Amino acid sequence: MKKILTAAAATAALFLGSIAQSSQEVELRADHPDTYVVEKGDTLWDISGRFLTKPWNWPEIWHVNPQVENPHLIYPGDILKLVYIDGKPYLVKASDGTIKLRPKARVLSEGDAITTIPMEIIRPFLINELVVDDASIFDEAPYVVALAEERVISGGLDDRLYIRGLDAGQGSSYGIYRQGKEYRDPVTNELLGIEARYLANGEVIKEGDPATLDVKKSKLEVLRGDVALPRTEDPMPPLYAPRAPKTDIEAQLISVYGGVSQIGQYHVVTLNKGERDGLEEGHVLTVYQRGKKVIDQVAEKRGEEDPYVTLPEERAGTLMVFRTYEKVSLALIMDAERPMHLFDVARNPY
Repeated sequence: MKKILTAAAATAALFLGSIAQSSQEVELRADHPDTYVVEKGDTLWDISGRFLTKPWNWPEIWHVNPQVENPHLIYPGDILKLVYIDGKPYLVKASDGTIKLRPKARVLSEGDAITTIPMEIIRPFLINELVVDDASIFDEAPYVVALAEERVISGGLDDRLYIRGLDAGQGSSYGIYRQGKEYRDPVTNELLGIEARYLANGEVIKEGDPATLDVKKSKLEVLRGDVALPRTEDPMPPLYAPRAPKTDIEAQLISVYGGVSQIGQYHVVTLNKGERDGLEEGHVLTVYQRGKKVIDQVAEKRGEEDPYVTLPEERAGTLMVFRTYEKVSLALIMDAERPMHLFDVARNPY
């Protein structure tokens, strides 16, 4: 319980802080409802989008009570009502038609409150997927020296792996990784990070050199030489406060998970900007589709030296950053007005 309350208090501080920092004019949708009953499967972003033209302005419309430890938690069955206080629109909790400007705190268990964005999509990227600063970690990390029963590949449930250089106690949780793609800045060619490609995870059942690890979940086959890295396991999902960055950001989409060529809603992308550039978890950016280069047939007919012209950028959608590293960030595409592609640009929302 102590861990849960500490996480809740930290999130409340971030959420309230985002309100103090922004103070923007909110724009209600023309077709917004006056009341809404929260349903299982809703997200904070979805509900905000029912009332606002810009869902990331959610903190501006939610009537918070600083005495409540985590004021923005709402649950399936809660009734949200749009009211006006001093001429400004607010959403408040209501129950049986009675407006509650001071919602009561309640004991939480994992999964009770609705989340800001779909946690089932981003959870693997919070627990399993990793980006490392350089390739040296793959040379220095504990590694798979052998597989049970003299197998060449492994990865099935309860398969057994033998790990050299693993100084961990029995019951410790580790992921198995392989060096993946390099992330480089498309303009400067700076190495921004290297993907640690997640293969499987398991639990140490016997200490030693080599240590013995039993596979508990598998995504891809494990080979000798693959490395073991500690996993981040937190039973309470993070609660994000969507907001615009405080400084001007111009990032590019440099990679997309899933091997797709066209990027759409709920795809996870990698940005070439990170903590050193001022990006934080919860920051919202607008994505612009790069202008296509087309041939100007009139210019070509006239014999002009360069008959090509680049069309203007087009607004393509919105993303929200959910995990940051020093030089790169992971973001979820929240909505897509048109297909997006690698190297499209993401800037502060408007």
